[in-house]
Amino acid sequence: MHPTTIIETPRLVLRPHTVDDFEDSLAMWSDPQVTRYIGGKPFSREEVWARLLRYVGHWALLGFGYWAVREKATGRFVGEAGFADFQREIDPPFDGTPEIGWALAAWAHGQGYATETVRAALAWADEKWPNAQTVCMISPANTASIRVASKCGYRESGSVLYKERPVTVYRRASGAT
Repeated sequence: MHPTTIIETPRLVLRPHTVDDFEDSLAMWSDPQVTRYIGGKPFSREEVWARLLRYVGHWALLGFGYWAVREKATGRFVGEAGFADFQREIDPPFDGTPEIGWALAAWAHGQGYATETVRAALAWADEKWPNAQTVCMISPANTASIRVASKCGYRESGSVLYKERPVTVYRRASGAT
């Protein structure tokens, strides 16, 4: 793990995933409260394993990816966040624009961890991709994530269908707050 891929905030540590994060990730993605706006159903063990491999693959192939987010004081798993190029089958396509995403364990909701995590990831991105744009997709019903995106400088840019579900696309210019 390269030191520049590790981010610390006052309360959190963000670092690329290791195999040791699998069980915590599985617990989070198995929770219907976490997945209600992300696919609509809990993920299986196999799906979470594929997700973990995808995170690691992003770092290896593209030099960016998702971080495992843990509390600095306790080491407790908070969630996952980062950037990806998922090659989503949407119209219009993102065409390589880095897509940010985040998901937190249910116990961590409502404590400001999502905003803290997204802001830290965006500071990293603004350094890595000066003058670049990033995007995110959020279910229109996910008001908590829409608030986080808005606080972090994302503005609505349209709607698309993804896997037969409507999602709203948000865009942010580098350095926007």
